[in-house]
Amino acid sequence: MTDSVSDFVERLAAVPTAPGRNNFFDRSVPGNAGRRRNLELYLEEMLERPPAVLLLGEAPGFRGMRITGVPFTNRTMFQGPANSFGLFGPGKGYSLPANAGDVAAEPTATVMWDVLAELQFLPLLWSACPWHTHVPGKPQSNRTPTAVDARLGTPFWQSLAELFRVESVVAVGNVAHRSLLFSGVDAPKVRHPSHGGKAGFKRGLEELLSSGAIHR
Repeated sequence: MTDSVSDFVERLAAVPTAPGRNNFFDRSVPGNAGRRRNLELYLEEMLERPPAVLLLGEAPGFRGMRITGVPFTNRTMFQGPANSFGLFGPGKGYSLPANAGDVAAEPTATVMWDVLAELQFLPLLWSACPWHTHVPGKPQSNRTPTAVDARLGTPFWQSLAELFRVESVVAVGNVAHRSLLFSGVDAPKVRHPSHGGKAGFKRGLEELLSSGAIHR
C-alpha cells in the first residue's frame, strides 16, 4: 500500500460513529478490518489505471458499501470473477464479513457497474458522505445524508480528487451536487441510478462524454 492510500483510510476510520451515522471502518470494531483492507485494495487498483473522473454519489447503503467497504459494490461482486474492468477478481485479497450472505445484494451497485461497462467508462467512485447514514436505532435502513453529514465527508472526496489528480468531478444525485456547490465546485450532475434511474443515469453520462465535458 502507498502511504497516501493508507493515510487516507486511517483518517476515514478515525471519524466517530454517531447516532444515525455508522463508520464501518472504525478501528474499535474488529470486524471492520476487512472493509479497510478492501477499500485500500480498490484505491490501489484504481491508482494503477488511473481515472480521469471522480463520480461522487450520496452515501453507502446497508446492503452495499456498508458490507464491502468499497463504493457502489455489493457482496456478489466479490464472490465471482473480475468485472469487465478487471476489478474485484479472485486472488486479489478482497474479503467479505461472515454475515454477508444474510444480506441481500445492493441493486444500485449492479446498475452502476452495468452502465459503466456499457459505456466502457471507468471513473473513481466515492460518496459525499462516505459513512452509512441510517434512521437512528434502525441500522438496517438507509437515510438521506444531511448537509452536516455531507460537510463532514467533504475533506475526503477532496483528498481523493487530489490523490488521483482527477480532471473533473461529476455529482450523482442531489446530495452530492449540493455538497460540491457548497465547496465552491460547480460540477455537472447526473441522475442517481437507484429507484429506476438507470436510463437517466446512463443518458447523463453519455451526454457529458459526447460533449467533451468529461473524458474516459
